[in-house]
Amino acid sequence: MRYLFGIFILVVHLSAYAGSQAGGAPQFPAEQIIQFSKQVEKTLAAKGAHVAILARMGRPAAELPEGMHFTHVAFAVYSQITTADGRKIPGYAIYNLYQQNGRPEISDLIQDFPVDFFAGVAVMEAGVIIPSTDLQKRLLEVINSPTYSALHDPHYSLIANPYTLGKQNCTEHTLDVINAAIYQTSDIKVIKANEKAYFEAQVVNVSPLKLVLGSMFSAEVSTSDQQGKPVTATFETIGRYLQKYDSGSELMIVTPER
Repeated sequence: MRYLFGIFILVVHLSAYAGSQAGGAPQFPAEQIIQFSKQVEKTLAAKGAHVAILARMGRPAAELPEGMHFTHVAFAVYSQITTADGRKIPGYAIYNLYQQNGRPEISDLIQDFPVDFFAGVAVMEAGVIIPSTDLQKRLLEVINSPTYSALHDPHYSLIANPYTLGKQNCTEHTLDVINAAIYQTSDIKVIKANEKAYFEAQVVNVSPLKLVLGSMFSAEVSTSDQQGKPVTATFETIGRYLQKYDSGSELMIVTPER
């Protein structure tokens, strides 16, 4: 019984790490969420960012597995936003991969806005990667093309292996889109070959046996795409990857202004 309880805690911790649900129950007053969302947008605008990689904290850092800090990653794209009263204003649209409600093992590509993105966070902190100007242009081309959707695999796993096919989470889809832009290709085989050659994934420091047992308790945990030590992509590993191979990229953490 104690071991089974440990498996349950494992699934909870993994869900805290990689869960990509839309929204969530607000843990801060609406005014704070709106203010922080605007602060993030102003930070991106001040940097002249047309495309950025944005991350949020769905759980406190102490609850996350070793080496992992943020729980969801998406693209922020500078756009003309249409308001409820029909006005068009400049702002950032967020391009997400979200798990379906009631079917967490299946994902959809969903567009929302910063206030939606940060609505259910546990910590008011945002991770931001601003790619080089050249890569931003290429990313815009991919995001606005059929390739963006074609790279989506709806078979979701919290710990999807970025080197293989068959399962995907928000960070793997983000990485695939980035490499489609870098290598200017929609060929997933070429993308995966380059990820294996140049991208260093995060090792999931949990025993394979526990992961297999964990998959029995949660449909969103799968090891079917793992080979050897389980690995996954994270905001941090994507940040290190771009800082190494995308000259001019910038990584920053945004916290509420005091």
